[in-house]
Amino acid sequence: MRISISLLFSLFLLFNIGAQTQPWQGKFEPIDNMISPPNTYRTASGAPGKDYWQQRADYKIKAELDEANNTLSGEETITYYNNSPDDLSYLWIQLEQNVNKKGNEDFGSINNNITDGMSARQMQFLTRAINFPAGYTIKYVKDEGDNNLKTMVNNTMMKVKLNQPLKSGESTVLSIAWSYHITDRSMYLLSREGYEYFPEDDNTVYLIAHWFPRMAVYNDTEGWQNQQFQKLGEFALEFGDYEVEITVPSDHAVASTGALQNPESVLTKKQRNRLKEAEKSFDKPVMIITKEEALINEKEKSNKKKTWKFKAENVRDFAFASSRKFLWDAQNVKLPTNTVMAMSFYPKEGLPVWKEESTKAIMHALEVYSEATFDYPYPVCISVNTSNIGMEFPMISFNGGRPKNGKMSNGAKAGMIGTIIHEVGHNWFPMIISSDERKWMWMDEGLNTFLHQRTVAERYPDFNSTTPNSIVPFMSGDKNILRPIMTTSDSELMSQFGANFYLKPTVGLQMLRNSIIGKELFDEAFKEYANRWKYKHPNPGDLFRTLEDATAVDLDWFYRGWFFTTDNVDMELSDVKWFKVYEEHSNIEDQNQSAKLKIEADGKSTEASAKDFSNGPKTINMTSTPDASYGGFLSRLDESEVRKQLSGKNIYEVTIKNKGGLVMPVTIEWVFADGTKAIDRLPAEIWRRNEYEIKHTFVKEKEVSKVNLDPNFEFADTNTKNNSFPKVETASDFEKFKNKQSGN
Repeated sequence: MRISISLLFSLFLLFNIGAQTQPWQGKFEPIDNMISPPNTYRTASGAPGKDYWQQRADYKIKAELDEANNTLSGEETITYYNNSPDDLSYLWIQLEQNVNKKGNEDFGSINNNITDGMSARQMQFLTRAINFPAGYTIKYVKDEGDNNLKTMVNNTMMKVKLNQPLKSGESTVLSIAWSYHITDRSMYLLSREGYEYFPEDDNTVYLIAHWFPRMAVYNDTEGWQNQQFQKLGEFALEFGDYEVEITVPSDHAVASTGALQNPESVLTKKQRNRLKEAEKSFDKPVMIITKEEALINEKEKSNKKKTWKFKAENVRDFAFASSRKFLWDAQNVKLPTNTVMAMSFYPKEGLPVWKEESTKAIMHALEVYSEATFDYPYPVCISVNTSNIGMEFPMISFNGGRPKNGKMSNGAKAGMIGTIIHEVGHNWFPMIISSDERKWMWMDEGLNTFLHQRTVAERYPDFNSTTPNSIVPFMSGDKNILRPIMTTSDSELMSQFGANFYLKPTVGLQMLRNSIIGKELFDEAFKEYANRWKYKHPNPGDLFRTLEDATAVDLDWFYRGWFFTTDNVDMELSDVKWFKVYEEHSNIEDQNQSAKLKIEADGKSTEASAKDFSNGPKTINMTSTPDASYGGFLSRLDESEVRKQLSGKNIYEVTIKNKGGLVMPVTIEWVFADGTKAIDRLPAEIWRRNEYEIKHTFVKEKEVSKVNLDPNFEFADTNTKNNSFPKVETASDFEKFKNKQSGN
């Protein structure tokens, strides 16, 4: 395109008026330099590339629970498939149980403050005053030929040196024997597994997770993901098939990842018949183990043993729970492409709420998440009741929330149900859409909380659910300690990770769905991401690119601000000016002032801004357009028609300032003099040429009495006091104090 010098100069004069006077921050520039570049493994569209690969690990495990000594021992065979283009001379294996070894001290301790008053439990978290023999004892690591392999343990990681390199495209078999002392969950902060002891009846509920040595991830973005387990950042794991045999006391019931293979060996005839009945029940749970039967088991304390056998296909982890205290209920849930047995296991201390609510909550989560992504693919989905926890694994989750003396407040019940929904939801994020939790906690917690809150809003409308308002206190916080969402998991503060990794991504996705992209288009894109990356390992860039690719909406401005900065939303409606076009026969007051385009303020010069609309409109003297303004165009506007279209109309010039730093779409509510209302929406792109202040003109048939920004609170504006014109007067803290004193 060729533009003349004179035209360029004219454009400069025309558009330089009101240009940005503060430093340009590039809020709408692409984020290409902030995320990993595309390649043949991960494409620029956000989809896996033609050369995408990932490793695989299949497990055969035999384990035995020693209730008398609270130990677990096992032998496992791992078949590891090297699908990478690289030859590997060593392998890394995760040993998460080592995190509780006294020498490790939580790698610097998550909670390391001493205060004047501390409970004994807090002191135990901090000092490990009561020593406990935590961590693995590795008895042997052997190759397929039964040859010992050299190993080196570095805290929660074990390096296995292969006798010969594992070639690209080949597999190898490892055999490992191990044991460890199961931890008392009450002794450790952020204890996701272990046992819970019940003194009243001298029984225990075992939550067995992170229990066997597991292959670390080897991938295309960083090679070995062998970052140490520091408790806050969770897990990165490979998919595989599992065959697991679990030997426990014969009066225990076992809830587990996978499908039970030998019900005839571990269940009574009555229990097997009840399970068959549950397979036909789609409206309510069937009790498999009743309260009366559980009470008998509590007293029996059998010395005999039973072995429960389970199989699970294409999962990235395996967990189980075992106790003689368990009641057990189950019902089937019909999805479009799969039927799932929803089951709950709970001690009598969970009654009556767990019997009433747990399996129902599983059903709601399965239905809403399946609709939003893809149908839950596994045969079972289990919720186990315990204390002080919400923790997820494939097909099974451990969930807190327990009544006291059979009673539970409405708030506590809502929290319990929300926990169950959330942990069931983790089957999608990250158990199937397998992001790296150890590195990017927000990718599983944030996306999962987004659908968890959607489930609560749709299925439990009486409960409180997260909205943009929920994140305002956090985003209004001290910028010296706030971190962006794009912060690695273990680098976040304990006091902030819930808001930053759960709530802020949730609110961001809500804004994209409800206010920026639109529900239908967003839902298609979100489903596209889920289906592209199920059973694979997505990175943040894969999510960002897919949402743009599937919507044709430029979202880099949103990602840049919401995920990579600690800026907040604070839009100020700084001015609204009211105009009418001068008409010779009209009765507009003070038409002799029409050449001036400033609204007069009370008793002040015409350069001052009006505080309200009481002075009436200012008139604009619309002149004829000189021929020179048309340049080379020979056609001319019908100026009489322009005047006709604006005759009697109200013209409003709105000035909005960006005080918080985050650019967002602008929603303007007009309250008219007759009491009616209307909404106008401006896209975020209106801030492209001035990131600090925008002006926009609107034509309205009716006179306006009030203007409000973001009336429905869609964008987490941290200061709503500056969102209205005329401005809403609020009393100062001193005035509030004075009024309170006079009232007293």
